[in-house]
Amino acid sequence: MADIRTAATAAETDPTTAGWNGARSEPYGPRPRRIVSRRNIVVYGTLFVVAVYYLLPLYVMVVTSLKGMPEIRFGNIFAPPVEITFEPWVKAWAEACTGLNCDGLSRGFWNSVRITVPSVIASIAIASINGYALANWRFKGADTFFTILIIGAFIPYQVMLYPIVILLREMGLYGSIWGLVMVHSIFGMPILTLLFRNYFSSIPVELFKAARVDGAGFWGIYFKIMLPMSLPIFVVALIIQVTGIWNDFLFGVVYGRPDTYPMTVQLNNIVNSVQGVREYNVNMAATLLTGLVPLIIYFISGKLFVRGIAAGAVKG
Repeated sequence: MADIRTAATAAETDPTTAGWNGARSEPYGPRPRRIVSRRNIVVYGTLFVVAVYYLLPLYVMVVTSLKGMPEIRFGNIFAPPVEITFEPWVKAWAEACTGLNCDGLSRGFWNSVRITVPSVIASIAIASINGYALANWRFKGADTFFTILIIGAFIPYQVMLYPIVILLREMGLYGSIWGLVMVHSIFGMPILTLLFRNYFSSIPVELFKAARVDGAGFWGIYFKIMLPMSLPIFVVALIIQVTGIWNDFLFGVVYGRPDTYPMTVQLNNIVNSVQGVREYNVNMAATLLTGLVPLIIYFISGKLFVRGIAAGAVKG
């Protein structure tokens, strides 16, 4: 007992634990925050409600696509499937009728791939060079060119549908995959150029000047300095273009033909078909298959997408 009292007295009089007046010092640092508080309940409760609101339709689509039609007719749409079946997915992919053809979404999937891949590569490559030139090489008429390009981003697509039909017809590309590739590449140019210009403008100009002093030219600076530092903004452009082109319906139905229709047009033909019995499970499976590619790409590169938006999209 005496040893305990001695230790307590020594702790109170120790200069390392006492203040200037010999009194015990107060704890320092931020006050611990309560895990359960009114603010946390409101914030996390709101986030939970919003998450349920957005995830509930997806849940209904998934469980419906795994049910048979008898269970859908007599069961609750929110109930999980009693007997899981993947026949709707197989039929949506390879057997559903999309107009005159009954080969499912498989043909439309490969058409979408053939449209999306070259469109994304061409639009990102050209827009990155445009943004690099506008940010670092102040050529004559750069501001006028950039203004015209940005104005093009605000012109409604519907205004230009018919003129582009005539243009593609005269070029012999109407109804072809390459006609759709050209249209998507051109319409993606304004917003992507703006993103790349803002991002390249945020890179320290001293790097550009040092490379110029060392004798690097236009392409040398672009490939050896700008590209290695621009992965986040390239991911932003990739997600924007893949999402926009893969999910496009308007250009596909206007500038395509039945043998070149993308996946979205074929999905519309399946869902809105008036022949036979309406199979909701096949419709849900076809919808999930159509949206799977952009969803996977976003989940794989989501962190870089946020970094690119924060680094380049809000600077100028």
